[in-house]
Amino acid sequence: MGAARAAGTADRFRFRRLEKPEEFRQVEELCEAVWGPSAAGGVPTPLLRGIQDNGGLVLGAFADIYLAGVAVSLLGWDGSTLYHYAHLTLVRPEYQNHHLGFQLKAFQRDEVLKLGLTEIRETFDPLQSHAASLLVRRLGARPDRYYSHYYGQIPDAASAGLETDRVRSVWSITSDRVAERMAGTVPSSTEVLARWKQTTALLETEPGESGLRVPTAVSETSEPTAHLEVPFDLESVREHEPSALRRWRHAVRDAFRLAFDLGYLVDDFAVIAPEHERRSFYFLAKPSPPAESASRDSGAQSPAS
Repeated sequence: MGAARAAGTADRFRFRRLEKPEEFRQVEELCEAVWGPSAAGGVPTPLLRGIQDNGGLVLGAFADIYLAGVAVSLLGWDGSTLYHYAHLTLVRPEYQNHHLGFQLKAFQRDEVLKLGLTEIRETFDPLQSHAASLLVRRLGARPDRYYSHYYGQIPDAASAGLETDRVRSVWSITSDRVAERMAGTVPSSTEVLARWKQTTALLETEPGESGLRVPTAVSETSEPTAHLEVPFDLESVREHEPSALRRWRHAVRDAFRLAFDLGYLVDDFAVIAPEHERRSFYFLAKPSPPAESASRDSGAQSPAS
């Protein structure tokens, strides 16, 4: 738990696997506290027990006997790689400013390593800046696929008015990048701002009627690096610029699809404040060709020569 303790408040919570039926039932209560009574993303108590006892993990953060947060993951297999799929990570609203999401993910990483696995995958809404900041910037995960309307319609407050698009992230939990990010080694605000100024926008935005940014155009680029803007606070858009929700969803969908089609990889996420306006960006880059391959190609002769 060293990485979790580095966040500064881990001593307030106890982290362990859930064991008792009443603890599993608290997960359903937690889901309702976060998503509302009509939440469809919760996991029934019997299934949680089945996950816990059959290769999965149901991990809790407890304040005394009170379940403050939970992380649920299960074994995944894609035909070549065995990994854990992180289905759910939730923190009660009253604990959401205690770095508990980071601590839960750090504990999850420790427990998955004990299982002998080196990769955790999950999906998240690319419009959710706080999720991207945690998973990509602080934990070092890399989004690599885009799924349109992944879950269909979900009757909860977080999905109201939006198609359930998701990006898949791959968290290589034994990599040097992940170790550095979890230890707090991230680009400084000055470095991030400089990168933003030097990269090309895949998605153009402008202030809307409320002053919040709205997307205006998706642009193709051949530059080696790019950035892709998302709302800084999606709930503020929902409240003050609701007509822009679908515009954001479709514009970000088009921009991500374009970026992946052009061979870009997401390598970071950051919030910047140019001219005192907080804005959120994914940063992308095209991988450099292997030096050996490039050298071989430069010395090759055509069949006609």
